[in-house]
Amino acid sequence: MGHKDQPELPTTPLSQRHHMTIPWKDFIRDEDVTAKHASLPERASIVGRVGISLLSCGTGAWRVRDAMNKVARSLNLTCSADIGLIALHYTCFSHEHSYTQVLALPNTGVNTDKLNSLEKFVNEFDTKYADLTIRELHTAIDTVQKRPKQYSPLVSGLAAGLACSGFIFLLGGGLPEMLCSFLGAGCGNYVRARMGKRTLTTIAGIAVSVAVACLVYMLSFKCLVWAGNIPTQHEAGYIGAMLFVIPGFPFITSMLDISKLDMRSGLERLAYAIMITLIATLVGWLVATTFDFEPGNFLPLGLSPLVLMLLRLPASFCGVYGFSLMFNSTQKMAITAGLIGAVANTLRLELVQLTAMPPAAAAFIGALVAGVLASMINRYNGYPRISLTVPSIVIMVPGLYIYRGIYSIGSNQIGTGALWLTRAVLIIMFLPLGLFVARALTDKKWRHFN
Repeated sequence: MGHKDQPELPTTPLSQRHHMTIPWKDFIRDEDVTAKHASLPERASIVGRVGISLLSCGTGAWRVRDAMNKVARSLNLTCSADIGLIALHYTCFSHEHSYTQVLALPNTGVNTDKLNSLEKFVNEFDTKYADLTIRELHTAIDTVQKRPKQYSPLVSGLAAGLACSGFIFLLGGGLPEMLCSFLGAGCGNYVRARMGKRTLTTIAGIAVSVAVACLVYMLSFKCLVWAGNIPTQHEAGYIGAMLFVIPGFPFITSMLDISKLDMRSGLERLAYAIMITLIATLVGWLVATTFDFEPGNFLPLGLSPLVLMLLRLPASFCGVYGFSLMFNSTQKMAITAGLIGAVANTLRLELVQLTAMPPAAAAFIGALVAGVLASMINRYNGYPRISLTVPSIVIMVPGLYIYRGIYSIGSNQIGTGALWLTRAVLIIMFLPLGLFVARALTDKKWRHFN
């Protein structure tokens, strides 16, 4: 008997990874047919790959779905997608046929440079890419996917040090706290970047990097005390050394997704952000307990309101600029985000200091201003709004409040800990609300649910 009806064996070797790599080019059936006239599975593979690529950059469900819809319309398809933190389930319809796929990522992260490139690809898809073949489209996506990181682990460490030293000044710290935070955060983020290159699990990366950051801060602080006879009250700044792990992107995008009723994505992102925050604060608490450090109040800086405001502008810029580099933004994008953050965050701090406005309300106004400025700049140069807004308001996330809450609870001061955490939650809720209002005011498409 013959074997003519047996299926052909796969030509691509099967992936041996735990999250198996998808051989996208195995979907290609006809090399000469343009994408618009290709089979349903071939066209659907392009839609799905664009979606999972955007999801890998850390953007929210609304943006992923919008991009998938744009590509699907160009390929004469109807797309319905259910999107989470690291997975999406989608179906493409064409006439009486449908094709469904489930795609997943091994990990999540933030890459604003790749996000910007993918958004340009999607925006130009109908005019520049829709008439290419399926192989040519996959090759174009390969080019974006293989873009190397903008910065080495060393530069990422320096960026974290710059961001956290600016951050600790904005919280009330002085030069000793800024110097020690720079060293601690720089070493901590360098270690995290090196561990990321080895694909070590997220929890291990966060725990080890925070422990390294706190230890380096404390050792450098002991050296300053020994050499410069500085007051021991400066030990309170060790919190600044661990602020580089603040999960700004998942915190903000979780609330934005929930506001658009993308509940699966929003709740998964919120759970991820809470996990990162708890791990970081618990490790910091353990190290602080070992060294008998306490998160007390900072010593007064003795600066006039005018001088303090003038110093907050560059400190806010440095903080946002450093976080943008950590998110792999290009230099122009990082500088743009830094300028937005300098205006928005300084305004927030001045409102709290000079008026009776509650910190949560001031955070809302700061985020609103950041969102409006980002929308205006988006129309000028096309930078993704989220790549500008999230870095510019990450320094508004009350990491100090969160840590003090966990520290107090760990020290059995439940009432005090609950008070700090309540203050933190209020501010965290108002930050994405400000971005939502700004987007609703400046983006007609965002205002509607259809």
